[in-house]
Amino acid sequence: MTEIDAKIDALVPSWLYLPDIAEMLDIEVTRVRQMVKEGQLIAVRRGENRALQVPAQFIDGDKVVKGLAGLLTVLRDDRFSDEEMLEWLFTEDDSLPGTPVQALRENRGTEVKRRAQALAL
Repeated sequence: MTEIDAKIDALVPSWLYLPDIAEMLDIEVTRVRQMVKEGQLIAVRRGENRALQVPAQFIDGDKVVKGLAGLLTVLRDDRFSDEEMLEWLFTEDDSLPGTPVQALRENRGTEVKRRAQALAL
């Protein structure tokens, strides 16, 4: 869990609190915290009360976006910090097109993962 800077905060259009995610996924909030701890989600402290929040685009209805956990693992293996991962995921890439997180949500995860793996080279 990391503090968020203004640049990254501006890239992410909307955020969800952990209890909201738990409700959406129909699981206990402790399980959401475990998902953050295990690296399946990225949570940052933001807002005036510094509450943990996750980008809303990581949740698709009643599930985590397909391929997100694996992609975060690849980026961590590339030595990306949480903040660097958020920046990469939410920065426009004309060759995709759109952002990597948009491509994931549109079931284009293979291409996004390939790009993430190429970052290590």
